[in-house]
Amino acid sequence: MHAETVTSTASVLRCTSARPPAWRVLVIDDDPEVHDCIRSAFAGLDLFGRPLELLHCVHGESTRTLLLHAHDLAVVIVDLASQDAAGGLALVDYIRHCAGLRNTRLVMRTEAPHGAPDLDTLLRYDISDYHPKSELTPDRWRSIAAQTLQAYQRQCAFEASRCSMETIVCSSAKLLEETELHAFAAGVITQLAALLGVAGEGLVCVQDTTATPSGSYHVLAATGRFAGLLGLPMDALPESNMLRLLHRALGARRHVLGNRPMPCRTPGVLQPPRCCGDNVFGNDCALALYIGRPDDQDMVVFMDIAGLAVAPDRQLLDFFCVSFSTLLRNRGLLERLQRHAYSDPLVSLPNRARFIEKVDECVQRGSESLMLALVDIDDFSATNELMGHRFGDRLLNAAAQRLAAALPSGVMLARVGPDTFGILGPAHKVRPQQLLDCVRAPLSINDMPHQVSMTCGYVLLSNDGRTGDDLVKDATIALKRAKRDHRGQHLQFAAPMGAEARDRAVLLAELRAAIENADLFLVYQPQVHLDTGDLIGLEALLRWRTADGRLVPPDEFIPVAEHSGLILPLGRWALETACQTLRELQTAGLAPARMAVNVSVVQLRDPGFFDMVCAALSTNELQGQHLELEITESVVVLPTQLLQSTLNALRAHGVTIAIDDFGTGYSSLSYLEQLPLDRIKIDRTFVQQLGAPQGGRVAEMVVQLGRKLGLQVLAEGIEDATAWQTLQAMGCHDGQGYHIAYPMDKAALMRWLAQA
Repeated sequence: MHAETVTSTASVLRCTSARPPAWRVLVIDDDPEVHDCIRSAFAGLDLFGRPLELLHCVHGESTRTLLLHAHDLAVVIVDLASQDAAGGLALVDYIRHCAGLRNTRLVMRTEAPHGAPDLDTLLRYDISDYHPKSELTPDRWRSIAAQTLQAYQRQCAFEASRCSMETIVCSSAKLLEETELHAFAAGVITQLAALLGVAGEGLVCVQDTTATPSGSYHVLAATGRFAGLLGLPMDALPESNMLRLLHRALGARRHVLGNRPMPCRTPGVLQPPRCCGDNVFGNDCALALYIGRPDDQDMVVFMDIAGLAVAPDRQLLDFFCVSFSTLLRNRGLLERLQRHAYSDPLVSLPNRARFIEKVDECVQRGSESLMLALVDIDDFSATNELMGHRFGDRLLNAAAQRLAAALPSGVMLARVGPDTFGILGPAHKVRPQQLLDCVRAPLSINDMPHQVSMTCGYVLLSNDGRTGDDLVKDATIALKRAKRDHRGQHLQFAAPMGAEARDRAVLLAELRAAIENADLFLVYQPQVHLDTGDLIGLEALLRWRTADGRLVPPDEFIPVAEHSGLILPLGRWALETACQTLRELQTAGLAPARMAVNVSVVQLRDPGFFDMVCAALSTNELQGQHLELEITESVVVLPTQLLQSTLNALRAHGVTIAIDDFGTGYSSLSYLEQLPLDRIKIDRTFVQQLGAPQGGRVAEMVVQLGRKLGLQVLAEGIEDATAWQTLQAMGCHDGQGYHIAYPMDKAALMRWLAQA
């Protein structure tokens, strides 16, 4: 006996085309007597319909080389008593961990019972059995072979099932990504062919819910020689065994093999293949599977399985069909979810997420000469509040239809905001002015004409690595700038706009931090009666000093606070602090009659604003007449009824109302008669023009207007005695400015009041 592989005469029993392959058994032993005994015992032996093929080795490197390349060994009989350093348990460890023979059954030959491996070794190396040499008679060897081969087949069946189920699970995960039903159907053929190990010739018939009669089936996927049947109704298929199988599977809602139902197989029981010449399934080498549920979308799959050596495992096919039935149902669910996730149901257009995704796709493809435009309906929020949400919805639908009719083919239209539409297409097809002109004619809402205007901001796509989200932000910046400065017109994005927007974003972040760190504070500027010089009130002014001592102008951070909503908590703090300061001044006997506090349009829109004012007064034991709220002319954007009801409630509580910066905002004067007001404040701009020729005409007009309407008039920005005297001569009642006193913090104010 030598170290080279020796094949016994049993090798002639290897399976030919008509017989299954032999069981391969490797004997590794340094004792020639053991090899002879095993060869004699296995001579001419067939087990479970298959012959045995013996391989003989002694310990050595050639044995290890054989183990590395022999992956189909059913049983390895190892001499545990070998004196070779690489033999015994070292070789067993090599078989399991280096050669990777996980399914191969191991039988250990020992010299005596006391040389048997311990329990831990048996479990660690998955050793099937061990026997001393004295017990190994020919009958005993044959019994050992039968037991270990049966264990090997069970192990292989388990491993095959595990791999198959893993394949099904992986296939399910892959097919779950297919949103198109035809791609899903084609994937079913591919995955089933891979699972069975066949060529993959078949077709899938899916129920067509749109067809007449309802419930008919058509071929949605077809491969191989069946490819020419793609798209045909199932009943139009040529009469054949295939059509009969499809009908039987659909009728029984189960799997059908040939002309027989699928046989059940008992796990762990060896079954020889059913051979019929070269075709193991006779003349019916085909399979039909039913996938789905009758109350949901379903499909039937036909697969040619010619050449398959053994019958498909029924339990495995059941698992496949259950998995793919669930997958089919989930695919439909995902399709509906995707439809909801990427479309706007109100106007039946793609939504913002889909629009940005499409822009990203264009950027990744390197598409050039494309335009991204955003179109916004002017004053939509006010219309929505005034006319109701149902009217607003109809308005959006009418605008969407008008835009869609104005756009040529190949241009995408989406709803990307409450009243904003996104347009993406070639620049030569997307003309901003044409988009705005499409609503020049009134829209028909509830059979009534309704005139609207739109504003547009747009950007040209470029290959600078920007994402779809970035480009939409650029167009949004251009749109906001257009609505601010060019309402009803269009504006292209330019880099300086982005820089300004980033500066505002930085300022917003710094403002949030400043509020959290209490870096904002109030200063107070005295207001006096121009005829007597008596102190009549104080105006509380919000200031922000950064960590480096720089004062941020209010006209920079107040708009940011208003736009972000920070003005609500900031305004509440300012009002409460001003009321608290007035109460302290009253306690010290230094308080004027009232404290004036500026109020934003955003605050007036807040439903809780009135209650907040009352709470601030009550907490500081103040009456309504101690407080004056200063509003700007921008309040006219609020619904008149809302504004009037809020201001009337405040005045009924004793609070006075002043219009600040009069003449710098909206030109309409009708609101002066409609709103409950007490005072007009002349803006400092007009006061500073008093020294110029004809410069006092606006200030004088405001004074006269106030007198006609019965309103008090207060001038801001009085910086010298001449301005005081001029305003006094005009009949202006009150004033404030640097000539009277600079804005002061609370400590400086108390000192000023004590000396006045």
